Amino acid sequence: MNVPKSGYRVFSANSTAACTELAKKITEYVYMFLFLDKARCYYDKTRVDVKESVRGQTIFIIQTIPRDVNTAIMELLVMAYALKTSCAKNIIGVIPYFPYSKQCKMRKRGSIVCKLLASMLAKAGLTHIITMDLHQKEIQGFFSFPVDNLRASPFLLQYIQEEVPDYRNAIIVAKSPSAAKRAQSYAERLRLGLAVMHGEAQCSESDMADGRHSPPCVRNTSGHPGLELPLMMAKEKPPITVVGDVGGRIAIIVDDIIDDVEDFVAAAEILKERGAYKIYIMATHGLLSADAPRLIEESAIDEVVVTNTVPHEVQKLQCPKIKTVDVSMILAEAIRRIHNGESMAYLFRNITVDD
Repeated sequence: MNVPKSGYRVFSANSTAACTELAKKITEYVYMFLFLDKARCYYDKTRVDVKESVRGQTIFIIQTIPRDVNTAIMELLVMAYALKTSCAKNIIGVIPYFPYSKQCKMRKRGSIVCKLLASMLAKAGLTHIITMDLHQKEIQGFFSFPVDNLRASPFLLQYIQEEVPDYRNAIIVAKSPSAAKRAQSYAERLRLGLAVMHGEAQCSESDMADGRHSPPCVRNTSGHPGLELPLMMAKEKPPITVVGDVGGRIAIIVDDIIDDVEDFVAAAEILKERGAYKIYIMATHGLLSADAPRLIEESAIDEVVVTNTVPHEVQKLQCPKIKTVDVSMILAEAIRRIHNGESMAYLFRNITVDD
C-alpha cells in the first residue's frame, strides 16, 4: 500500500537564475509552492538561515550546476547541513547533472572526485539523490543512500520524431566505440540504422590521459637485476573511420555529455565527407565549455539538442544552432512518487541495463 509521508517542501538553491527557472517548472507539475527564500545562503556573512520550521518534513533541494561548479557544490552542502540540523526528516537532492561524473575512475595520479563528492553529500545530511544520465551507471555504487538515475532518452527520442524532418532517412551514429551501446539503444527504438566512428584526428591530444604514455616505453633498470618485466606497447589509434553507410542520410550523433566540442566538430566533418547531408548532435547534458558555441556555429553541425539539466542560456544566445528539450516533467514526477511512497518503476519502463 502506498503511504504518503507527512509533508514535503521543494527548495531551490540560489546559484543561478536558470536553477530557479527549472525549480519553478518542476513545482508547476507537482503543484507545490517553491521555497526560494526560506534557505538563503549568505556567502558574505558566511551563514545560512532556514526561515521556517522543517522539523519532521521531507525536503527536496533542486540544484543545477552552472560554470562555477565548486560554488554550487558548496551551496548544496551548506543548505543540506542547515536542513539536517533543523531536524528535517529526509533531505533529497535533485541534481539533474551530477558534477565531476567523468572523474569516476583512477587515471595516473589523479583522484576519484566522484567518490569524494558522494561521501561529502552523505556527511552533509542528504538521504537520497535524484539525478539524470550519470556518465557511468556504476557511480551509484559510490553512495551509501539511494540514487535514482533517470533517463532523458525518451524526451530526445520524441524530439527526433517530432522535430527532425524525414527522420526515417536518418542513421544513428556513435562518436566512438564506447558510445555504441547508447547509439544502438536509440537506433533500435527508432528502427533506424547504426554507424560507429573509430579512431581519432591525428592532431588530437584529447585522450592523452588514458594511460597510453604511462609508463614510458623505456626499461626500468633500477629494479631487481634478474627481473625483466614485459613492456606495454603504446596505443596508436588509426585516423577516424566510419563503420556504416551514412551517404545521403541524416546523421544523428548521440552522447550523454557535450562539453569540449572539438571531437564532435571533427566527427561532423568526416560524416559530411562520407555524404551525410544533415548532422544533429543529441546529448543529455550541454556543458558547452570554452569556445563551444563559436565552434558549433562555424562547423558542419546543423543542430545541437541538449536538455535543461545544465544552464546554457548564454551559449544559446551565442549560437542559434543550440536547442533545448525540457525534462522538468520527469523530475517532478520522481519527486511526487517519492513523496507518495509510490514505485519508481514506471519511470524506468522499457529501460534496459545498456540504456
